[in-house]
Amino acid sequence: MTRWVERVLDRYGQEVTVERGGTAECVRAFLQPVRERDESVPETLAIGHLDGRLWLYLGRAALEAGDAVTWNGRRFRVRSGRPHYVGAALSHWRAVLERARETE
Repeated sequence: MTRWVERVLDRYGQEVTVERGGTAECVRAFLQPVRERDESVPETLAIGHLDGRLWLYLGRAALEAGDAVTWNGRRFRVRSGRPHYVGAALSHWRAVLERARETE
């Protein structure tokens, strides 16, 4: 991993818990909603609203589809994840997350 990414995450990243294969690990990462083109209000159903926004994860921990991330009392399911390199060195992992359903 490139050192500058590590320093930025250490200083400005958020504490998240990554769950994969029955283990949990606390790491620092950036997590934020993916900006939508129209920034519309979440879909409203008879029992409330459905937050269908996607979230972006940037961090050191490898994430793959099916893994879970918990942050600030919210649980997310990983839709996809992939590594990013600077030259031959691993820079960081980027993943797309969605809010986990309460039944999961």
